[in-house]
Amino acid sequence: EVQLVESGGGLVPPGGSLRLSCTASGFTFNTATMSWVRQAPGKDTNWKDAEWLSTIYPFTPNPHYADSVKGRFTTSADNNRDTLYLKITNLKPEDSAVYYCVKDITILGGRILGGNRGQGTQVTVSS
Repeated sequence: EVQLVESGGGLVPPGGSLRLSCTASGFTFNTATMSWVRQAPGKDTNWKDAEWLSTIYPFTPNPHYADSVKGRFTTSADNNRDTLYLKITNLKPEDSAVYYCVKDITILGGRILGGNRGQGTQVTVSS
């Protein structure tokens, strides 16, 4: 069974940084396509309200990022720990959301259609 457990969220002042983690189990992590998405607070936990942030493909060194987060978000994977990371710098209030890691995300026409995701970790950016 695929299990993804996100952690590392919290309350952060504007301009601060965070590193989110996603610990994976139940599948071969180093051959999986892994992504980060987020959903703004108050939104239903369905895919249509989720915003794709980044994807890292197996055996490729460079993740892909949404234009809106390039330069501030860095995705990495530790295959020895079966863990995906998302480092966010210069946090802004509009970054406040629940962040999810996703295995095998499906995106069509710019819309997220599905994938396996964890329970998410809440990030709140506020002074």
